[in-house]
Amino acid sequence: MSTKTTSAQTVAFRLTSMLRRLNEGKRLEPEALAEEFSVSLRTIQRDLNEKLAFLELENNDGYFTVKPARLGLLSMNDMERFAELAGLDGLHPRLSTELLQDLLNTKLQNALLVRGPNYEDLSGLELQFSQLKEAIAKRCTVGFRYRKADGAKNVNDVQPYQLVNHDGIWYLAAMDAGQLKAYTFTKIEGLLLNHDDHFEPDPSVIQKLEQEDSIWLNFVKTEVVLKINKDVASYFERRKLIGGQKIVKALEDGGLIVSGQIAHPNQIWPTVRAWLPHVRIISPEHLQVELEQQLRGYLDAH
Repeated sequence: MSTKTTSAQTVAFRLTSMLRRLNEGKRLEPEALAEEFSVSLRTIQRDLNEKLAFLELENNDGYFTVKPARLGLLSMNDMERFAELAGLDGLHPRLSTELLQDLLNTKLQNALLVRGPNYEDLSGLELQFSQLKEAIAKRCTVGFRYRKADGAKNVNDVQPYQLVNHDGIWYLAAMDAGQLKAYTFTKIEGLLLNHDDHFEPDPSVIQKLEQEDSIWLNFVKTEVVLKINKDVASYFERRKLIGGQKIVKALEDGGLIVSGQIAHPNQIWPTVRAWLPHVRIISPEHLQVELEQQLRGYLDAH
């Protein structure tokens, strides 16, 4: 595991702990927090004044508290997700605070879904991001140019549902001619909001987006089963590393049998390669065979 990943997890743990206490109505004292988490007072002050700025904390005689109206608003899952987003770099500071405030005010899941531990740099695209949030909130259709490898194409009258962050990349989830699609946000240009053309969101589409944990939105899924070595089993227990991940069985030797749902082999191969030799595809068998062929081809070429 990289130092960057470990650091991000440490920050997320600290912020989650602070959020939990604030959510329970407790007062936070910066000096005590600095000692508890073995960080500098300046780090804690930055946590409270910058990373958690979206909470609009009250400072009374050096103790930080959350406003009474917001007590108990967040579940544990909410707090973990807020902490992840608040604690990571790569998002414009002003946009980050606005985004978190939007999430808080809408109880986390409305126009925005946040997935993944890192964020691409959106500097210079803050206006377009805000415009899409506006279109989602007002339920008006949008049009734009979409850059693809074979050139740009015009996309008209699509219904924007959510901005989704998956593995650090932002996507616009939208209905286009009856099909649910994911558009890479940074490939969108010339965005136009059709303020006179409104739509009524389809509850089934909203449900699908809430349940989906990948950007393969309009594809039939296949179950994949992995055998996880005991040496890395704890990582798969702590977080979902594949789409639709479920722990099927805990093995006597400390390993795991894990299942997931994929729409394309490229959703599983990178994960398995990253955890070699501790992970093996059990089913479908042909995916393991093809993976081994890829690895042999790489070794033969180098």
